Amino acid sequence: MYILMTKIILASASERRQKLLEQVGINCEVIPSNIDEDSINGDNPGDLVEKLSSAKAENVAERLEGDFVIVAADTVVVKDSRVFGKPSDEKEAFEMLNSLQGNRHEVFTGVTLICVTGGEGLIDTFHVRTIVDMMPMTPKQINAYIQSGEPMDKAGGYGIQGRGAAYIRDVAGDFFNVVGLPISTVLSRLEHMGINLYS
Repeated sequence: MYILMTKIILASASERRQKLLEQVGINCEVIPSNIDEDSINGDNPGDLVEKLSSAKAENVAERLEGDFVIVAADTVVVKDSRVFGKPSDEKEAFEMLNSLQGNRHEVFTGVTLICVTGGEGLIDTFHVRTIVDMMPMTPKQINAYIQSGEPMDKAGGYGIQGRGAAYIRDVAGDFFNVVGLPISTVLSRLEHMGINLYS
């Protein structure tokens, strides 16, 4: 038996995640969390993104009443054990892209789902890993890409769904995980929780 949920909350200001949900027919309300992400640490990248997504989801859940589903996510890029979030400035964006160009790296997205119905709550937290192989980039190409503005609000300093696609050689795993939300896995996990998001 499935429970139809019509109040879907995305605990993120990410337009990319919102568009992915809308792409599969799910309209959501956006309520960004206000946690201090820098205060959260993890034993490894998977643990880190799970803790971040969990903190985001719980922060938003505390403000809600009634029945709802919360989808919270956090994405990081990892190269040689270094964790890259969003660049703080153009210099850091250049350093990130210069490290990633011509090499393979990993992208981890942690997701937390909180489903509350009839006063009962379920929580599911998991992460998905994707390997990305990036084409070599010259310093001139990197600087031109940075000047487009696209790298500044994205983990690792690039957007695979935007202009950054020009420099992606291969993706092993879930493409949408690199965009910021492993949408098919999210829907599958919700189904296992007994939640139907479609009327």
